[in-house]
Amino acid sequence: MPLIALNKPFGTICQFSPHETRASLADWVKTPGVYPAGRLDSDSEGLLLLTDDGALQARIAEPRHKLVKRYWAQVEGAPANSDLKTLSRGVDLGDYVTRPCRADFVEPPETLWPRTPPVRFRAAIPTTWIELSITEGKNRQVRRMTAAVGFPTLRLVRVGIGALDIFALGLLPGEHIELSPRAPWDGTA
Repeated sequence: MPLIALNKPFGTICQFSPHETRASLADWVKTPGVYPAGRLDSDSEGLLLLTDDGALQARIAEPRHKLVKRYWAQVEGAPANSDLKTLSRGVDLGDYVTRPCRADFVEPPETLWPRTPPVRFRAAIPTTWIELSITEGKNRQVRRMTAAVGFPTLRLVRVGIGALDIFALGLLPGEHIELSPRAPWDGTA
């Protein structure tokens, strides 16, 4: 019953079957029979957990378990504290209202790897990093949330799931390690 932590590189799709133009999880993880517990879009990067245990997969991915996922979003523009309060209260995205979450400004550490290809640079428009800690994970949710308050996401990195932190694990893009599925990483043990 393996539990694998992968730093999913930008551009990789969250499936093991080959793709004509993109890397897949099979390019990074050779362990047979494991599947992602949750997903990251191909244009998102960072911590992804994989397992062959359906119950563990559900505990990680399903919103009813309220396992916190932390994302760093580099957004276009300079949000104010009031914008973060709006995000934290929950955002009406039209088809649903997001759950309340935690939203903070962050300064990425020097250990944040450069993205390949790099995010476009526009001298006249500043960018800001924010951290969103959410307990759901609907399709493109973080990107939709930041856009709904007027600050489109340029780069999105999942930096944590439960007590796991991508920087503490020391994983660079494409690297993975096997973890104990019984460790208290999810805060329930």
